[in-house]
Amino acid sequence: MTTRYAKIAMILALAAFALLTVFNNVTDYRSNFNFVQHVLSMDTIFPDNAARYRAITQPWLWHAAYWLIILGEAVTAGLLGFGALRLWQARRAASPVFADAKRWAIAGLTAGFLVWFFGFMAVGGEWFLMWQSEVWNGQDAAFRFYMAIVGVLIFLNQPDANPN
Repeated sequence: MTTRYAKIAMILALAAFALLTVFNNVTDYRSNFNFVQHVLSMDTIFPDNAARYRAITQPWLWHAAYWLIILGEAVTAGLLGFGALRLWQARRAASPVFADAKRWAIAGLTAGFLVWFFGFMAVGGEWFLMWQSEVWNGQDAAFRFYMAIVGVLIFLNQPDANPN
C-alpha cells in the first residue's frame, strides 16, 4: 500500500503544481504574458540571427499562444487531479484494477510533458530560439518540470502488487 499511496501523492503534487501554474498565469497575466511576447517576437535573441523570420509580432497571436499554454496547464491539472481521484478509489483493489485507474494520471502526465517539453523546449527553445535570450529563457525551469513529470510517469508505471 505504501507504493500506491506514494504514487497517488506524487500525482496530487503534480496536479497542485499545474493548478498553481494556471492560477499564477491568470492572476499575474501581464508578467507571464510578457515572457510569451518576448519569446515569440524573438526580440532578445542574437541580433544577427537568420531565423528572425520566424518571429511573431502580432499581439493577438501572443495572447492566443499564452491562452493555449494556460489551457494546456489546466488540462494537465484536471487530468492529474482526476487521475489521483481514480487511483485513490482503486487503492485497495486488485492490481489490474489499480493499473487501469492509472490511465487518467498517465494522460495528465503526458499533457504536462507536452506543455513543458514540446511547448517550452521544442517550440519556445528551438523554433523561437529562446535559448539565445539571457532574459527570456525558461528552458531551465521547463526542464525541471518535465523531468519531474517523466520521473513520476516512470514510477507510476511500475507494476503494483495486490494490496495487503
